[in-house]
Amino acid sequence: YMDVIDVYWGDPHSGGVKPLTFVRQVLAACIYPKLLQSDKLPVDVRQRAQSLLTACDGGSVGSYTPSGGISYIRGSVSNFISRRDGGVPSSPENIFMTSGSQRSLMLVLKLLVHNQASLPTGVLTAVPTYNYLKMMLQRLGAAIVPYYLDEEQGWAMEVEELRRALQASKGVCNPVALYVINPGNPTGHVQSRKCIEEVIRFAAEERLFLMADEVYQESVFGEGCEFVSYKKVLSEMGPPLSHTVKLASFHSASKGLMGECGLRGGYVELVNLDPTVMRYAYTIFSTDICAPVTGQLALELMANPPRPGDPSYPVYAQETQSIQAMLVHNMNWVPEVLNNIPGISCQPMMGGAFVFPRLYLPQAATEKAKVVGMQPDLWYCKRLLEEAGVCVGPGCQYGQKEGTHHIRLCVMTPVETMEQVLKRLKDFHLHFLKEFS
Repeated sequence: YMDVIDVYWGDPHSGGVKPLTFVRQVLAACIYPKLLQSDKLPVDVRQRAQSLLTACDGGSVGSYTPSGGISYIRGSVSNFISRRDGGVPSSPENIFMTSGSQRSLMLVLKLLVHNQASLPTGVLTAVPTYNYLKMMLQRLGAAIVPYYLDEEQGWAMEVEELRRALQASKGVCNPVALYVINPGNPTGHVQSRKCIEEVIRFAAEERLFLMADEVYQESVFGEGCEFVSYKKVLSEMGPPLSHTVKLASFHSASKGLMGECGLRGGYVELVNLDPTVMRYAYTIFSTDICAPVTGQLALELMANPPRPGDPSYPVYAQETQSIQAMLVHNMNWVPEVLNNIPGISCQPMMGGAFVFPRLYLPQAATEKAKVVGMQPDLWYCKRLLEEAGVCVGPGCQYGQKEGTHHIRLCVMTPVETMEQVLKRLKDFHLHFLKEFS
């Protein structure tokens, strides 16, 4: 091979997806305000850039902002949340902007983890799940309470499994929170409204703080699926749940159609926290001084894109529809191709940016991996990289049932690149099976 194809990271622009013109034009004008006088930029771009600069201290993106974010942008994000949730109220005061949703997650965990207690703080965490969450919990000295998603049922989340996990944690840690990621990473599953209601009731019964990672909410295209936020479902369930269940909801400009990973813009909305706790939350979030201003601008543009009738709308609509078409194609096509490769099975993908196919490795291969001191799927990924130039994530990084092996691939990738990935993967895999048969 002449090049390495990286489908390990969920980084659309690195993989070849083009940035949205409207987003980059507004950012350019904010960073270099002389462009506001240029008739080469559409009128709505210049108007938006001017509004954003007016919201910055000194009219410059080089200024510090309040710790929670620029108030104008927090208002835009609050309005976006309310529109998304069919009118459910959202207060800018409950929204904190950070350098990416990972940072929001870390700061909320700092709010919850108590290191001086006799038992470590526990967080119910899906298996498989986003691997950085596990790293954060370990760094903070918290205990991971694993609950397993049902692969045979399309990576379904079952409340009975949550009860089993909670029961198993007794005497080992003090569980205080339940982390869910919807749409799923790395699994590509999407929770139904009924499932979300059951999870909320479980959290209420067990007095667990709900952490809903919803960064892939724009990427739901599976047949019969729709994204419904935990906040919307909680509100529609009514009192007493809607007034008592504590919730943190995370979103980001890095994922979805924008894919602006490098700008580092994310936010968390805190719901139903006691005023005393909210004051402490302000203190925790203030330790970062402020999120990068360019990341905050990206969040505003995500929350408030061009509308029909705006000069920028035709190009914006064309670009976003093209990205959507690519993702829909890959979501349907990639699992189908993988399921036709001997020794690989893949559940249907309903949303998100990743597939998580299972590998059925020969016993001789797993024994060889033990000899070299590596997990079988990590060793498989190492060889795939070295021999075929394809970089994927090993299932052992995300968690999996004992005795199973997986890989994670990002499908937020141009179709022609994905075709090369699957061809190389198939050729390597067949050779690998033959070597150890």
